[in-house]
Amino acid sequence: MDIYLIRHTKTETVNGLCYGQSDVELADSFVAEARLIREKLPDLSVDCLIISSPLSRCVQLAQTFSKPIETDDRLQEVNFGDWENQRFDDIDADVLKNWTENFVTTSPPNGECFGELCQRVGSFWDELLLKNPAKQVLLVTHAGVIRALLAHVLQMPPANAFKFRVDVGSLHKLQHINDYTYIHYLNQ
Repeated sequence: MDIYLIRHTKTETVNGLCYGQSDVELADSFVAEARLIREKLPDLSVDCLIISSPLSRCVQLAQTFSKPIETDDRLQEVNFGDWENQRFDDIDADVLKNWTENFVTTSPPNGECFGELCQRVGSFWDELLLKNPAKQVLLVTHAGVIRALLAHVLQMPPANAFKFRVDVGSLHKLQHINDYTYIHYLNQ
């Protein structure tokens, strides 16, 4: 099974905005960026399965592949709770510092920590591999989810997940064969 992890395209947000599970608009460059992503992919197989985060910035991209899509809540970005739609600069500096130093186990107020994101993403991944639903699978999602998936596949501590660069509109290919997952490429 070939599995492509795809991060959504640019959003129409101000720099430094905290918008994990907030539904934000896509930038005007969406059509061109989506075309570039499609050009990087091989022809889609007849049974290609497309699973997307339910947030519109992912669903809109998933819909450009002209195949039915499924959504799964476990593919949503981290929940920043009370910090959603706030600028990081506007969050109390000491509280933010504590979170950045302990993000795996510390949650923003009424949000989730990265460790919780890793658990839900790991649950999704394990279920996907058990089902082995298609020759090709496209997962249209977010940077945090892609990092969590890669850490899960490589059995890395979640704190190391941010060593992976995950650009906006990037593509990452994994292949699962005979109960083993290979990483073909990252961040294309």
